[in-house]
Amino acid sequence: MTDPREAKRVFLLAGEPSGDLIGGRLMQAIRREQASDEITFFGVGGPRMQAQGLESLFPMEELSLMGFTEVLPHVPKLLRRLSQTRKEIKRQRPAMALTIDSPSFSLRLQQQLDGRSLRRVHYVAPQVWAWRQGRAATLGAKIDHLLALLPFEPRFFQRHGLACSFVGHPIIEEAGREGDGALFRKRYELPHDAPIVCLLPGSRVTEIKKHMPVLQETANRLAKRFPRLRLILPTLPSLVPMLRAMIEDWPVRPFILAERADRFDAYAASWFAIAASGTVTLELALSRLPHITIYRTGAITAWLARRMISVEHVNLVNLILNRPVVPEWLQEDCNPDRITTSALHLMEDPDHRDEQKASLGEVVTMLRGSDSRPPSEQAARRVLDLLAQPLGAGSAA
Repeated sequence: MTDPREAKRVFLLAGEPSGDLIGGRLMQAIRREQASDEITFFGVGGPRMQAQGLESLFPMEELSLMGFTEVLPHVPKLLRRLSQTRKEIKRQRPAMALTIDSPSFSLRLQQQLDGRSLRRVHYVAPQVWAWRQGRAATLGAKIDHLLALLPFEPRFFQRHGLACSFVGHPIIEEAGREGDGALFRKRYELPHDAPIVCLLPGSRVTEIKKHMPVLQETANRLAKRFPRLRLILPTLPSLVPMLRAMIEDWPVRPFILAERADRFDAYAASWFAIAASGTVTLELALSRLPHITIYRTGAITAWLARRMISVEHVNLVNLILNRPVVPEWLQEDCNPDRITTSALHLMEDPDHRDEQKASLGEVVTMLRGSDSRPPSEQAARRVLDLLAQPLGAGSAA
């Protein structure tokens, strides 16, 4: 029989900054929902989860890798961390193992856990609907319940026999308030009428190194057409030194913005954005900021992806709406010629900008869903409901 003291212990794992943000909010919401300290957490996380009291077993950054060639040199260390984490879970005997995103590590870990002794939950659905759809049928052997961020995901996973709940997308609670573009320009002494372009090369070092040279050449071309052009480069504080070194010789040097609280004001001040494919595109949707999607990865990773991907779009806005609203320039097409053409279209055609803004509004409505609670509270309530169920009970959405 399970010790009552163990029934409130939860293992949490996040492997990258976006997952850490989700995990921190989830921990906070769970504590608000239960109004006591009955639930205790342990696991792996970054500064947001640590601020909620989590002592990370090892630095979360060790899991922030992407792509076959990028991960391969780190496999021995990742396997050691996998073994270490599994042993710690066995020692602490939690009632639930809840992993957040980072599916390569998270789902391998979940598969090695004994589902008879704890409930296995994964937060942020792996994008098997985009590639290798056949793998969806195998997820039920690895996890008991999936918490999904996108409105079309529950239907897909439930068709494959996996209990799945849509809990809203965390980006909905990110802004807090509507961005103030005029305030941003005044705060950072930017001309009130200068065109501003937001550059978002990604949050991983490997992404940034691939995208920054392309963004530099694109910015140079735009500056020739618009001499008063200003560039904003929102990023994480940990990436500022690297980015400063990379933009040192740019003719139009971007203003690096590490204050996340000011990010939505920056979006409101911008004419449009050029962004790496990923969750940031939903931030832009929330801000109704027109944008262009770019992405480059290693040659081997790209070769594999082309043979496995099964969706027509990579931008989440396009996926949710199932139509090509946002231009996508990927791999060989991720070049200054293509990107500059799309950028000039957005800068010089107000009707085109307005059409994309209207479509972005549709996406935001769909991401909110029918539940009025913030996504972190929806997720917390679902987690608590699952914890209250005896092991072996159904966990359907």
